[in-house]
Amino acid sequence: MSELSNKPSRTQPIVFKDPVHDYIHVDDRLILQLIDSKEFQRLRRIKQLGTSQYTFHGAEHSRFSHSLGVYELTRLITDRFARYYAHQWDSQEQFVALCAALLHDIGHGPFSHTFEKIFKTDHEAITQQIILNPATQVHHILQHAGEDFPAQVASVIAKTYPNPQVVQLISSQMDADRMDYLLRDAYFTGVSYGNFDLSRILRVIRPYTQGIAFSYAGMHAVEDYVVSRYQMYMQVYFHPVSRGMEVTLDRLLTRAKDLYLAGQLDILPPFLEPFFDNHYTLHDYLALDDAVLITAIGLFCQSKDTILSTLAQMFYNRKPLKSVEFDGKNQTEIVEKLRHLVEKAGYPLQYFTQINRSSDLSYDYSLKGQSPIILMNPDDSLVELSTASPIVKILSDHLHGNQRLYVPAEFLSTSADIPFDVQVLRQQFLKHIHNGHII
Repeated sequence: MSELSNKPSRTQPIVFKDPVHDYIHVDDRLILQLIDSKEFQRLRRIKQLGTSQYTFHGAEHSRFSHSLGVYELTRLITDRFARYYAHQWDSQEQFVALCAALLHDIGHGPFSHTFEKIFKTDHEAITQQIILNPATQVHHILQHAGEDFPAQVASVIAKTYPNPQVVQLISSQMDADRMDYLLRDAYFTGVSYGNFDLSRILRVIRPYTQGIAFSYAGMHAVEDYVVSRYQMYMQVYFHPVSRGMEVTLDRLLTRAKDLYLAGQLDILPPFLEPFFDNHYTLHDYLALDDAVLITAIGLFCQSKDTILSTLAQMFYNRKPLKSVEFDGKNQTEIVEKLRHLVEKAGYPLQYFTQINRSSDLSYDYSLKGQSPIILMNPDDSLVELSTASPIVKILSDHLHGNQRLYVPAEFLSTSADIPFDVQVLRQQFLKHIHNGHII
């Protein structure tokens, strides 16, 4: 840590009223400057849950509010560490942790994960670029804490920062990021699944040499968090309608890109050309937000290309591709028959059918991705969570999720307001589903 970054400049405390954490407290001038930077303010214009807003109409919250929430949880945790665990936590690490918490999502783009897939972007890599690029306001502000301070913050995002306690506060299986988005997403979607005992978690979290642990007495609160995460993935993040909107967006952007590369895209929306030809700069990326993409989709609705305009109208008017769930091991043949019927009805397969696989491991104790959740006994001995909790053990034993085949809605509709030939194909489609025991 640089000397200046160890001693952040204090200012009159500022509070942000927050529906999840009540008040978010900021009393450091540099943190306030980061919040006011144009790169961070851009997060106001990017929805946290992407296409889930089309299923849960209250899910209008932004990456901006989530990032403030992660900052606040990190502040609460590190304040507690400094007060009760000064022998195991270096309080000089707090400022780099707070900056990394605040900036951890600054590289997200519009409809982040779908956009990343089509245009081969990486929000974590772009987050590091924003922090390290001398042309950004964020970089300039961070440099006030020391010439090497931007690199320190970026290394937390990259998970290469030398102190594992700081890294695990921001990125682990039970970190400030996940704790905030579970509570925040539950609040704004109107569900109760993501709620867990945060106050208890904050009382039992503690640092140790290799990272972050939780007092064994708080095991059930930690267990509750893992179960809540599982339920949010099953009920919210993997909702079939949200995935249908995501698949429809994926297909329309793919069609637009294919047309552009073939020199046949008749409408070129602002700001997207550098991504169609894969020659974008950080400046180009920072010009993107949800409004840019929604505007582009609205323009695509007027395209002379019927495939692009149809897909764009489906997304714009919330008429996404619909789905059936299937067993990927035993029902591949029947799925291909279903796709053939869609093609026979005149829909190009590559744009109007797609298999979507969504799965999540609620907790991974195998050390493959991230450090396991550790419980600490009164004698300071350590216990890995799944060995102490049968519930967590069950949830961690296999991936949870499903595979769905997405097709035009009329194949799963009961409406008679479709052409007769499509009605005939639809009956064959539904018969195949019944005979193949597809859900």
